[in-house]
Amino acid sequence: MNLILYNFIYSKDLHYIIDLQSFEGVRNLLISSLVIVSILIIGRNLNKSYKLYLAKAICILAIILTCYGHIIDVINDNWKLHEDLPFHLCSISNLITCIILFVPRNNKLFEFLFYCGFLGGLMAILTPQINYYDGGHFMYFEYYISHGIIILFPLYMFYHLEMKLSKFSWLKTFFILNILMVIIMPINYLIGSGSNYMYLAESPKIDNPLVFGDWPYYILNWEIIVLILFYFTYLIFTRKKL
Repeated sequence: MNLILYNFIYSKDLHYIIDLQSFEGVRNLLISSLVIVSILIIGRNLNKSYKLYLAKAICILAIILTCYGHIIDVINDNWKLHEDLPFHLCSISNLITCIILFVPRNNKLFEFLFYCGFLGGLMAILTPQINYYDGGHFMYFEYYISHGIIILFPLYMFYHLEMKLSKFSWLKTFFILNILMVIIMPINYLIGSGSNYMYLAESPKIDNPLVFGDWPYYILNWEIIVLILFYFTYLIFTRKKL
C-alpha cells in the first residue's frame, strides 16, 4: 500500500492497475469468485419468494454503494465530470442492476446486462484498473463489489428468476452497444479534459491480450472480439436448447 499512497501523492489522476499474476490479483479473483458462486448456490436452495428477496437485497446494495460513492466524492471535492458520469460500460450495467427489479419486466434490459455486465465485469476483475484511486479502502472494495455484482446479478436472474436469452439477443445487444458508442464518443470530445468514457478516446492501461493497437484500431479490434464473445456466451448459456 505504500507504493499506492506514494503514487497518489504525486499523481492526482492515478490509475491503480493490479496484475492478475500477483498475489493481490489472484487473492481478489479467488475471493470474488467464491462470493459469486456462494450466492448462486444459496439462491438455488431458496423458495421463489426468497429468491426475489435476495435479488432485491443485491439491487439495494448496488444502489447504496453507487449513491454513497458519488456523495462522498462530491463532499470531498473529488467528483469529476470527465470520470464520474455513468457512461462507462460497467457503470451503465450497474445502473441497470439498480433499477431492473423495480421497473416493469424488461427482457432487453436483462439481455444487455447479461452480455455487457457479465463480460464487462469479468474483464474488470481479471484485469483490474481502478481509475483515479485515492488509496482509500472504500474505493478499493467498491470496485470489486460493484463489478462482482454485475457479474453475479445477470447469472442470478438467469438461473433463479426465470429470465431467458431470446434468439439473436447477442446480436441485438451488440447493435445497442454500438449505438451507445456513437452517442458517448462525441460526449468524450465535448467534455474534454481527458474524458475517456467506454475507453473510446484512449485504450485502458491494462495488460490484456484483448486490448491492442493504437486509436482507433483497438476499437475496431474490440468490435470483432466483442461480437465473438457475445455469440459464444449465447451458445454456452442456451446449449440445452440447441
